[in-house]
Amino acid sequence: MNKDIIKPFSVRWLTRTAILLAITLAFQMLGFPQMVTGPAVNAMLLLSGTYVGGLGAVIIGMLTPFIAFVRGILAPPLAPMIPFIMLGNAILVIVYVTFRSKLGKGYATSGIGLIVGAIAKFLVLSTAVRFIVSVPPPVAKAMQVPQLYTAVLGGVIAIIVEKILDAALGQNS
Repeated sequence: MNKDIIKPFSVRWLTRTAILLAITLAFQMLGFPQMVTGPAVNAMLLLSGTYVGGLGAVIIGMLTPFIAFVRGILAPPLAPMIPFIMLGNAILVIVYVTFRSKLGKGYATSGIGLIVGAIAKFLVLSTAVRFIVSVPPPVAKAMQVPQLYTAVLGGVIAIIVEKILDAALGQNS
């Protein structure tokens, strides 16, 4: 499984993207609190970026909040935040994948890409609830600092899982 040569919209890419989307949705549907579900979903977004590229991961990151809302997992007061959650997910993935593709896939580069991407996602969501969208105060609070924590924790999980998978499959990253 060479994750560097997979072509978007090939059968392999579509299959991997669908499987990663299904796993991500499964984490959402387990019904755990935000501080468990958030890191799991963010980890899956970043792992998706690693194994199917930025495009596949952005697609997953844009589908998950919409599907969560339609399935009743995302509470109705969060509906106005869906476009911003989509945008935050996309930015997190794009920044992470870009850092790794331009600067290498080591721990330092992955960590820097993760921190910059997590801060960018936090800024999108925090700005939305402060200046753009009117949501109840508990929703606004959940869309601020906890999002930074869940993105960083999810990224740490993704980096560890990637290293474990690469070791198990005999690859270097």
